[in-house]
Amino acid sequence: MSNENEEEAALAPRQAIRRFDVFAEVNRIEALAEGRPEDEAKGHGIWLAKVVAGRRFGKKADKPERQRPRQEGEEAAGDRPAGKFKHAGDELQTDETFDREIVDRMGAGFYERVFAPAIQAALDRGQTYEQIRDTIRAGWKPAK
Repeated sequence: MSNENEEEAALAPRQAIRRFDVFAEVNRIEALAEGRPEDEAKGHGIWLAKVVAGRRFGKKADKPERQRPRQEGEEAAGDRPAGKFKHAGDELQTDETFDREIVDRMGAGFYERVFAPAIQAALDRGQTYEQIRDTIRAGWKPAK
């Protein structure tokens, strides 16, 4: 494959971009803005997307995690690696889950060069998920 063909392929997603992908990315970016580390922000984005999708399609949503008071000498939940991520169903929703189900699905080149910057730019312009969910992905067709 020539460099030009490789460049073209990186600018087109491997598979169709879903509302789910946009929602997960918006929530990843918002989590970063709240000060969460990158890995936790990715886990939060994919977890929230799955919880909302599950509610929309009639699946039983996970019960919210109850916080208990911290005992003396015990680390805060955010300080423990296992406490960073939440479950959706039987699977822990981590940065690796986000990368596998969002980034790898559309292709890392497309995600890094097109998708993530476009979502960030829309949010920087003050647009909400509802304002961009369909229009932003309209021209993103899978490479053939």
